[in-house]
Amino acid sequence: MILKPARLLLAMTAMVAAPVFAQNVATVNGKPIPASKVDQVVKQVVAQGKATDSAQLRDAIKRDLIGREVLIQEADKQGIGNRADVKTAIDNARQSIIINAMLADYVKKNPVSDAEIKAEYDRYKAQVGDKEYHARHILVGTEEEAKAIIAKLKGGAKFEELAKQSKDGSANNGGDLDWASPASYVPEFSKAMVALQKGAITETPVKTQFGYHVIKLEDVRPAKLPALEEVKQQVAESLQQRKLAAYRDQLMKKAKIQ
Repeated sequence: MILKPARLLLAMTAMVAAPVFAQNVATVNGKPIPASKVDQVVKQVVAQGKATDSAQLRDAIKRDLIGREVLIQEADKQGIGNRADVKTAIDNARQSIIINAMLADYVKKNPVSDAEIKAEYDRYKAQVGDKEYHARHILVGTEEEAKAIIAKLKGGAKFEELAKQSKDGSANNGGDLDWASPASYVPEFSKAMVALQKGAITETPVKTQFGYHVIKLEDVRPAKLPALEEVKQQVAESLQQRKLAAYRDQLMKKAKIQ
């Protein structure tokens, strides 16, 4: 069958328009929403592990994009984008997006190595030590007060009772500091604590930046440290943040700031 010129033109137009229409999931007041935009959002959602690619997910994203387009068109009609506060917010958002993208590129080019993670883990282990200490303490403002407490303890007073006058938050708990590594405390406190025998009390007040302490050592046990594999991700993230901070500092030093 031979088509008449008008019908032939209509058929050809339909053939050309069909693929173009297929590229869009919808149009809002004549403005198309491309299928590629849906694909992009689906890819992001799936990559974040929030959902799997499905017809339901794509339909939800399509509806969200349509709703956003309706709202942005109305906002444009009202001239919201021309407001000074909105322009400032857009500029700030633009900066954040670009900076985050740049830092993400830096992380890809400068990944944290397994050797760096192992070294950081070993450094942490050395800092924490192989023992944990269960101690109590009483914190007061003056050396005289601390000496008076030590005298009362030697006279048979109970540590938990005297701890009620402590200026520390542990006062209501008998001065109990629970189990901790020496690295958890300021150096002066740690040095005095580890020198004690189990059940002993410091003979003289221990001065720190917080005041004067009377310390009692309840017990000592081997430190319970997590295996490297258990904290590997946390260590890697911490090192990554340090690298980013160092990179920022490096750029700040190079910049001419007046």
